[in-house]
Amino acid sequence: MLTLILGGVRSGKSRMAENLAADFPGPITYLATAQAKDTEMQERVALHRKHRPKHWKTIEEPIRVAQVVSDYPAPKNLVVVDCLTLWMTNLLLVDDAFETGRTELEALIAEVNRKRSNLVLVSNETNSGVVPMDSLSRRFCDEMGVLHQKLAGLSDDVILMVAGIPTWVKRESNGAI
Repeated sequence: MLTLILGGVRSGKSRMAENLAADFPGPITYLATAQAKDTEMQERVALHRKHRPKHWKTIEEPIRVAQVVSDYPAPKNLVVVDCLTLWMTNLLLVDDAFETGRTELEALIAEVNRKRSNLVLVSNETNSGVVPMDSLSRRFCDEMGVLHQKLAGLSDDVILMVAGIPTWVKRESNGAI
């Protein structure tokens, strides 16, 4: 099953992903895309680490998400990617022409198109507010909107988290991973 979990900051997205993954009978790989470059982000990363079960394998990879997903194939493995919005930020900052970003986005979509199952993707819903003032922020929102639409179309389940409460936007599974 492929699940996309969207929501605002501190909406319960990661906790929902962890809860969905908890009952998976095989190995669980948690792919963290954050780069802890300042004290506040280091604290956020530490909090996420604290909540994850110790037996889960954690991989911290800010760019090559599709490669890591590919390295842990279903049905034996479950991969949780947290989060796509931080990943997009990383991609936008790699090069001005967004060549790496375009390549990596295409690689992830190709991996998902291979009928990838046992994958939980976490991302912030970024486009429910006003249009940002600067061009980088607008580019970020545009790229995230396109990525979310593509992934939602390929997903079995799409969950929108609101104040810790899951709302199924799309539910084609029986709720089990």
